[in-house]
Amino acid sequence: MKLLIVLLFFYFTVNSQIDSSNKIHIIGIHLGGQIPGGNLVNRFGPNLDAGITYFIKTKKDWIFGIESNYMYSNNVKEDVLNQLKNDEGNLTNNLGYPADVRVTQRGLGVHLITGRVFKIIKNNQNSGLVINIGFGYLQHKINIYDAEQKIAAIKGDLIFGYDRLSLGVSFSQFIGYLHLSKNRLSNFYFGLTMYEAITRNIRQINYNTGLSDTKQHLDLINGFKFGWILPLYKKKPSDFYYN
Repeated sequence: MKLLIVLLFFYFTVNSQIDSSNKIHIIGIHLGGQIPGGNLVNRFGPNLDAGITYFIKTKKDWIFGIESNYMYSNNVKEDVLNQLKNDEGNLTNNLGYPADVRVTQRGLGVHLITGRVFKIIKNNQNSGLVINIGFGYLQHKINIYDAEQKIAAIKGDLIFGYDRLSLGVSFSQFIGYLHLSKNRLSNFYFGLTMYEAITRNIRQINYNTGLSDTKQHLDLINGFKFGWILPLYKKKPSDFYYN
């Protein structure tokens, strides 16, 4: 506990010498919610999103960085296991007993971003309206988890015939607010996010239909996110020198 207090004291003492016009390195984590659109709306419902961001805010208020996103949800609309269900619509294991199978959404995105901060509060030179755009990669799939591992049809590599793994290039946009406090205690951002991805199913065949899906899909994702950030400021040179 004493070590933590000393580290916090050291951090805020160093940052008391901050020059607000300097370049700032920023690391952040975020949480949010998203709604699918385009072709994706036929497969998934709303999802949650979490991720990590690193970017640089220059002296001229330009932003350059990278962000990652992990998407997850229980809202799966497409029933990829329909051919494995009995007449009552239930899944059974190899012994004929009800199976514990969980079907969820999983997704991942990585984007290079660039944008700018527009100052709207005169007495805080490092905060303001943020607009950025990005280019990168996005993938999503239907995640199937057999808790008891007692369904032969979805064991091992066989599961790939059901998961609809799709991936492709993606574009992103963000508009929101960035706040870097003068007391270094409250640093955050929030705003609206938009993603447009051109994806393709990379599996050779879908087992429940017996067909291949070779079409390109336009997947849209719109949402909101809130992030907590740690700004890493450059220390000003000391005004005092010693021999």
